[in-house]
Amino acid sequence: MAITAAQVKELREATGAGMMDAKKALTETDGDFDAAVDWLRTKGLAKAAKKSGRTAAEGLVAVAVDGGTGVAVEINSETDFVAKNAEFQTMVKDIAAAALNADNLDALSKAEVDGKPVATLITDKIAKIGENMTLRRMAKVSGDVVVSYVHNAAADDMGKIGVLVALKGADNGIGKQIAMHIAAANPQSLSEADLDPAIVEKERQIQIDIARESGKPEQVIEKMIEGRMKKFLAEVTLLGQQFVINPDVTVAKAAEEAGVEIVGYIRLEVGEGIEKVEEDFAAEVAKAVQG
Repeated sequence: MAITAAQVKELREATGAGMMDAKKALTETDGDFDAAVDWLRTKGLAKAAKKSGRTAAEGLVAVAVDGGTGVAVEINSETDFVAKNAEFQTMVKDIAAAALNADNLDALSKAEVDGKPVATLITDKIAKIGENMTLRRMAKVSGDVVVSYVHNAAADDMGKIGVLVALKGADNGIGKQIAMHIAAANPQSLSEADLDPAIVEKERQIQIDIARESGKPEQVIEKMIEGRMKKFLAEVTLLGQQFVINPDVTVAKAAEEAGVEIVGYIRLEVGEGIEKVEEDFAAEVAKAVQG
């Protein structure tokens, strides 16, 4: 299939690979973006092992905690201007509070705030503010105690990144530190047991291909793969990560030393996984002038 310049540009931005390498990767994988990223990693040509998941939608993530239950809710808007709007922020806060008593997103849409279903409340705000808004997702966590943290806060308990940490045991301040770690390190799961097996298998296959590219004996390759997978799992699981507050210990060890057990966590980031179409403002103005 024909590979476009836009595809090459996107792959280069996501991996840091050269233009010709990016084009070859797309050609070899018939234009499959994810497969092209893996191909570049196998060849040692990708500078970053990450998928292009540009945060593009605006809005807010709000957190609410009641005893041993915590909830995080993401509500999107078209622009950051609306996210800074006091009326929008009040709506988001009220919806987060309502989410404490909702089991899922559908139930939250039907829950009432000030005598109106949340879905209707959002529709009314769209009509009043003049910008599209979406109740995108919610997540709940529970434990003996739940601690919240908001990064880049726009107002109390809401901002660009919302984190909740559920602990077994009495919190002595470690909960806030762990929540801040989660905001910064963005783990993929609590532990290896919670990690999607498909992610593990995909990484293992990539490491097998990389190791075999080295041309080393099979017994050496097996040890290489074992070591690299151990490193990978430590990097992507919360309990295995080096604690940002004290890199000499893992998060699991820090929690143990504080006398608590981490039983769950939530991390929501505004616009995570939503691709935004970049607009050429100058071109839009020129088009408008031309009629």
